[in-house]
Amino acid sequence: MSWGRRWFAVQAAAGAAWWLAVAWVPGVRDATLGSLDPLLVAAFDVPLFVVASALAAAGARWAAVLATVWTVVVLVALACWATATTEAGVGVLVMAGAAVGSALALALVLLGRVPTEWVTAGPLRFRTADAAAPRRRHVLGTVLQIVVFWGLFLGVIPLVIAAAEHRWRLHPAVAPGVVLALVVTGGVVLVAASALGIASAAAMSTQGAGTPLPSAMPNRLVVAGPYRSVRNPMALAGITQGVAVGLLLLSWMVVVYALAGSIVWNCVVRPLEEADLEHRFGDDFRRYAARVRCWVPRWPVPASAPVDAVSPPRR
Repeated sequence: MSWGRRWFAVQAAAGAAWWLAVAWVPGVRDATLGSLDPLLVAAFDVPLFVVASALAAAGARWAAVLATVWTVVVLVALACWATATTEAGVGVLVMAGAAVGSALALALVLLGRVPTEWVTAGPLRFRTADAAAPRRRHVLGTVLQIVVFWGLFLGVIPLVIAAAEHRWRLHPAVAPGVVLALVVTGGVVLVAASALGIASAAAMSTQGAGTPLPSAMPNRLVVAGPYRSVRNPMALAGITQGVAVGLLLLSWMVVVYALAGSIVWNCVVRPLEEADLEHRFGDDFRRYAARVRCWVPRWPVPASAPVDAVSPPRR
């Protein structure tokens, strides 16, 4: 049995157990369904979620598609219900996990793998920047990217998540002294991580003849600035910034959002990016990767580490 089918087997068992808990434990029913009629929901959910997941585990591909689509529909509907009524917030989180798991399991069932290369398709396809463009164009492009991406991923999305956390009654009570400590810590960490991100972006745009954006990547392997001590300083900065914003907003869901982003980046984006770098820069990148760690900075910088941007990529 493939891992995708195993997931659907576990999901079918978990769904059946959940419905038994809904029937016998009022607290579970209130936390996950609120005032929704459990009989009405069960009439649809048991065949489309529990039974379909069991059939998917047995090898029925159409059932895997059906269970996944239904899971996403339930997630969206339950999120709307929770936002409108402030009920069933726990149910939204449970279905969010089920939706992500079902989507990954469906890919394994249909394709035999998770097509991570889709992440870098379309406008995010790896392309190098115009090497003949003046440096100021790369710098201005990098500044624009920082404004847009930080505004979206560190501003808009965390604010929406924090608002949902409060609206769904998932925000725990925090003592005033703890609030002050979290806010101060978050502010200090955010400033430090932002400084690291800006320094990394500056090194990439001034030394690499490109930008951090995958569609306008540097033409030279950048090993200057923060890249001398860690291979992925911008990713490290972004994840730390996300956690810091979560502390400032006193939102555990924003912290989880940042940590989930780190998993996605490390497991999906980083392998693709490093394969591209190895293809373009060959031994230069391999030597660099052997000397400088991916996530944990070395300080002081090892004497044998590269100290500047190296040769253009091989064509």
